[in-house]
Amino acid sequence: MAQGGDVKLGQLTKYIFTAPTWQRSLFLMILLGLVIDGANARAWLSLPSSGIIAFPLPTVISDYLSLPATFLFSGTIAFTIPAIAALVLTKPVIEYSGKTMTWNRSALLALACTVFGVIITLAAMAVSITLVPLCYAISLGFIFGLRLFVLTAIADYRVPRMIIPALTQSGVGVLAGMFLFTPAFAVFALVLHIVFGLGFAILIWMIERPLRKAFKIRGLAFVNAFIAHMTDGSKGMEDFFREIGEEVFVPQVSFFFRRTGAKPVMFTIPNLHPGPMGEIGGGNLPKILHDSFDDETLVAHGCATHDFNLVSESESLKVIDALKKSRQDLTYAAGAGRSTLVTTGTVQVLCQRFGDSVLLVTTRSPHRTEDVDFSIGSTIMAEGHRLFPHVAVVDAHNCMTDLSSPVLIATQTATEYQQASIEAMEKCRAAPVHPFRIGASHITVPYSREQGFGDLGILVMMVEVDGQRTAYILIDGNNMAAGVREIILEQVHKLAEHAEVMTTDSHVVNTITGKNPVGLNVPVAEFLPYVMQAVRAAADDLAPSETAAATAHCEHVVVFGSNRISQLASTVNAMLVFVAPLSLAMLLLAFLLSLVAYAVMLK
Repeated sequence: MAQGGDVKLGQLTKYIFTAPTWQRSLFLMILLGLVIDGANARAWLSLPSSGIIAFPLPTVISDYLSLPATFLFSGTIAFTIPAIAALVLTKPVIEYSGKTMTWNRSALLALACTVFGVIITLAAMAVSITLVPLCYAISLGFIFGLRLFVLTAIADYRVPRMIIPALTQSGVGVLAGMFLFTPAFAVFALVLHIVFGLGFAILIWMIERPLRKAFKIRGLAFVNAFIAHMTDGSKGMEDFFREIGEEVFVPQVSFFFRRTGAKPVMFTIPNLHPGPMGEIGGGNLPKILHDSFDDETLVAHGCATHDFNLVSESESLKVIDALKKSRQDLTYAAGAGRSTLVTTGTVQVLCQRFGDSVLLVTTRSPHRTEDVDFSIGSTIMAEGHRLFPHVAVVDAHNCMTDLSSPVLIATQTATEYQQASIEAMEKCRAAPVHPFRIGASHITVPYSREQGFGDLGILVMMVEVDGQRTAYILIDGNNMAAGVREIILEQVHKLAEHAEVMTTDSHVVNTITGKNPVGLNVPVAEFLPYVMQAVRAAADDLAPSETAAATAHCEHVVVFGSNRISQLASTVNAMLVFVAPLSLAMLLLAFLLSLVAYAVMLK
């Protein structure tokens, strides 16, 4: 199966890394300078007693880039001091303009530029030491262009605002060159700053053009927003999502359980995706919906892919309003059917009738499964409407081995979902209804988002019909490691005849990559006692109940849009293919222009 756009985007995380501490980068800057100083001192001591280096100097060197006869190149002056100046000045200068920059990133950028500067400058040694000033001037121009490119990507996409922060390292380097060579060194160095600065500015424009043409957004501005989110939790990315988003109208089926002498329970299934990551968009949609109602609310995962990510958290208010409207003038019934299991191919459906409506919980475990496309859920709901007025389809989202593509309509897997669901609904329709009891529990767990657990912890709804108990276990997280579901069910089946383990697909547990399933970072044996505690608490909470169902119509909800993730992934991946050759071409052009400038100054 071809990889989906969300998988391709997830694979881009290989380009993301954490900057080392600024102390480590600073140590390496100082070490580089001292190593060069040591090598130069050794070369100096090996000279004749006169201490004179006799080199034939071209006119341009003596006039503009003079290399003194008593030259002793200093790595500390040429590289370490400019790097430390960049480390110290970059962060405050950028933050003065209202943007963010960490000390670690500032130090890493300064260190990287120092390494490039050393390589370019010392490359002159392979030809002649008289070329050291020329190559040092070229290295300063390259450092300026590189810093301009990186800072527009990680701090502020507006090139003019990043010129001064980009100059902090190479500018001090120019002063160092004037001290080491002659004041006239500044003339040639500044010319090369212009050459490399223009080259990298053109490269930035070429890189941004595909995204601007396809989505009317600036690629580097989006990267700025992403880094701001990673650094301080900024939600600036939502502005970009809204620009590319489109409105959708989706149904949301909910079951309302009115219990004798106990707190009401609501089981709702949004056909929207709780993503893309962290608190951005609808990443915490399950908790937002849960906290918006007084009922004990279970928010399961419906049929929706990343195309149905909310563009901002504020869009969840439309879902809440639709839910509140749907629960008006409800008619409650006191009957429910026994649950049943149906398997077709790789798909298993746990089906149960409540009043005149039906709940379907689907899974493919132990087969790997990602999101189920809305078109599949919509088809099942439409087919079921000949039997039930309200049909709720849950994607249990409980088996992950690696990032994978969603299940799409007209595939064999989609057909299995449809056939299993239709058979299950027909069985539920034919089964008698009985008085029933509902129990609910909500247990928080001592695990963090980074460990794969969302803010809600574990929720359980226990249903008892005609002596049969069915446990609906909902863990707030994004998918479940393969095999974890089976271990949990083995224990739960001691307390309930039928059961299913679901995850909310909450993306608050994902800040960079989509792979952080329940059971990956915390072994199932460690959190299983909390699951069993929740199941027992729900069993102890059983109370006679009545049920009503409703379909909320969530209208004008702005989401990413159909195929937007695929389009975005294709554009970004195409950009990455051309970044390397474009960068190489620009660098070669800049170096050629440097030589042209050198030749002009010879005349």
